[in-house]
Amino acid sequence: MWGVRVQLVDPSGDVTPYDHSLAAALARHGADVELVTSRFLYGPIPSNRDYALSETFYRWATALGPRSRRARRALKLLEHGPGMLRYRRRARQADVLHFQWLPLEPLDLLLLPRPPPRAMTMHNVLRRERESLTRRVAQRMDAVVVHTRAGAAELERLGVDPEQVHVIPHGAFEHLTRQPDERPLPPELERVEGPVVLYFGTLRPYKGVEVLLEAFRRVEGAELWVVGHPLGTSPRRLRELAGERVRFVSRYVTDPEAPAFFRRAEVLVLPHLKVDQSGVLFAGLAFGKPMVLSDVGGFAELARDHGAGRLVPPGDPRELARALNELLTDADQRRRLAEAAATAAAGEFSWDGIARRTLRLYEDLLR
Repeated sequence: MWGVRVQLVDPSGDVTPYDHSLAAALARHGADVELVTSRFLYGPIPSNRDYALSETFYRWATALGPRSRRARRALKLLEHGPGMLRYRRRARQADVLHFQWLPLEPLDLLLLPRPPPRAMTMHNVLRRERESLTRRVAQRMDAVVVHTRAGAAELERLGVDPEQVHVIPHGAFEHLTRQPDERPLPPELERVEGPVVLYFGTLRPYKGVEVLLEAFRRVEGAELWVVGHPLGTSPRRLRELAGERVRFVSRYVTDPEAPAFFRRAEVLVLPHLKVDQSGVLFAGLAFGKPMVLSDVGGFAELARDHGAGRLVPPGDPRELARALNELLTDADQRRRLAEAAATAAAGEFSWDGIARRTLRLYEDLLR
């Protein structure tokens, strides 16, 4: 749809890499795109853009920088209502509003702009805990996008009209494979000579990090790198569970730093207990990595539909250890999984295909 004016709205920047990837793809296919968000505090964002970027939310809070987490959260609460009210005026400039996240959904339902048509992507339906609120948010939209069949089935279970729900995949993060200022590994990791299993991303309880640490005690001949900032989980507890062959990089890793970790790893592991999708999974696809995935949500769909991952039961350290040991000793199996991941990244999970499907949704809404 050439010239359709789209606003992608993510006030807190909760899915910033996704926002920029989708905005760029929609712009390549002729849409007039504006990404309305807040300043990203954890590294660079794309500088060569064919879409508008408006960092209008939470200006006071983001001015505090990344370290003042508690004060920043308090300021965001104060700024959110006035910010949404200001955005209502900006929304009149668009043909379609596409929300990527609503940080305070009970309040935001009262402040949502009226026409133009509204769509919302629910990035992780299976992890949403308040069912009645999920249903209310979905029913206030003209369309809801989910990334998996599992997410669509969950919304139907909650009473959302299936005609309102559209499955559009999450795209592979191929931008990570071509960072212009890619950084090397830290020196202590660069010196590691043996095989490496990589866990990447924030450390949250639902991601099964403790299960992974228990499983890795049974894995031989490799190191485990746990790379990411702990949130809602005790770093001390994780280090107590870790064996000798586990290294922690306990901080946010920026896009220019991330490729070196993915390129170095023999296997990427996502031991999540409950999830719809994960951005780390789509980084793994982009790098063509062999992956061990919990048999949950969209992970299971990816592995069964495309063969791009070895599935294990969630929360089962013995099966997880067995899968890791088998992959680490079977180069042919790793090669097959890597080829399947690369094929999926270039096919169903390419951003150009996702942009075309999203634009067809906008066309339907505008009718």
